[in-house]
Amino acid sequence: MLKHVLVPLDGSDLAARALDYAQAVVGPDGEITLLTAIDPPEYVAYSMYGAQAVPPQTVDPHPNPDYTSATEEVARQSRAYLDSIAADLERGGLRVHRHVAIGSPAELIIEAAEEIGADAIVMSTHGRSGISRWILGSITNKVLSAAPCPVFVIPPKR
Repeated sequence: MLKHVLVPLDGSDLAARALDYAQAVVGPDGEITLLTAIDPPEYVAYSMYGAQAVPPQTVDPHPNPDYTSATEEVARQSRAYLDSIAADLERGGLRVHRHVAIGSPAELIIEAAEEIGADAIVMSTHGRSGISRWILGSITNKVLSAAPCPVFVIPPKR
C-alpha cells in the first residue's frame, strides 16, 4: 500500500473517477492530496469564469481588477469543490490535504508531487486524440514524461 498519493482534479466527473483508484492504492493510514490547477488563459473569452466581461491581463503593471477577481472567484469555487470531496474521503478515515494553484496544470502537478513526496499520482485522462489533443495538449503526457513518481492513469470509459 502507498502512503501518500496526489490526485489532480479539474471539476469533471471523469477526473473524479480517479478518487476510487486512489482510495484503493493508499493504505489505511495513508494520505491523499487533492490538487486543482487553475490555468487562466492569456486571452480571456468573455463568458469564461462566470464573469460578464473579463478583459485579458495587459502589460500594465496594475493588474485588471475584473480579471483578478474572476480568477479569485474560480479559486474560491475550486476550494469549495475540494472541501466537499475531502469531507467524503475523511469520513472514510483518510487524511486529506487540499491545494488550489494557478498556473500550468502539468507543471503544478509535477511540482506538487515533488513537494509532498508523493508515492504516486493517480489521475484520469480525457483520452483526446487527433487535432483536439494537438490543440489542447495532453496534461497526462506531460506529467508522465516528468513525474518524480509512478503515475496511475485512469482511461475514460468509452
